Amino acid sequence: MDDLAPMPEDWTTALAVVAHPDDLEYGASGAVARWTAQGKAVTYLLATRGEAGIDSTPPEEAGPLREREQVASAAVVGVTTVEFLDHHDGEITYGLPLRRDIAAAIRRHRPDVVITGNHHATFDGGGLNMADHRVVGQAAIDAVRDAANRWVFRDLDLEPWGGVRYVAVSGSPRSTHAVDITDTLDLSVASLREHAVYLAALSGDMADAGGFLRRLAEMTGQRFGGRPAAGFELLAM
Repeated sequence: MDDLAPMPEDWTTALAVVAHPDDLEYGASGAVARWTAQGKAVTYLLATRGEAGIDSTPPEEAGPLREREQVASAAVVGVTTVEFLDHHDGEITYGLPLRRDIAAAIRRHRPDVVITGNHHATFDGGGLNMADHRVVGQAAIDAVRDAANRWVFRDLDLEPWGGVRYVAVSGSPRSTHAVDITDTLDLSVASLREHAVYLAALSGDMADAGGFLRRLAEMTGQRFGGRPAAGFELLAM
């Protein structure tokens, strides 16, 4: 595989759009911690509250709990603005309502960069992706163009925003760029550990926050000069 190029960092604001609490913590939060330490402003937008994510906990209890865990998790990596949409966890559908919601956030926050999750059918190594991830990732990419067109979603009464320079896709099997997270890997692990109730309900590798994230960073770093890294598929707009 080709080496990964350094992620551009000549920008000041980003909007991260994902499906669930914990999605950003499984790979991207080390990069977010690096960027906020540089003085960049990063905002999180989640399509759901992750209410269907804990088998042993009913959605009406899990949603508020996971919302609180996500806010605490974001704070660890320097993110103070976390917004939630009202799409249903496990049942997100691609369409105009989702694109409209994301386009509205892009117009309100006016980011230079949109960060999102893997919109492909598989992850690196061939593991199957889930529908919510694919749908939100693709909708976020499409919403960047929607947000720039003043004649799309006119009812939002928000000025168009065509200033997004890059879309950075975390967890993509087609990663092209990476961010050195040598100094922020511990923060990445601490951020994921804030999802304590969620992690306690998991089994397997993903329940081990430190082990999982360190292995992922080392694996990505093999294509980035041996440094612990977070990988992204970079789409230039």
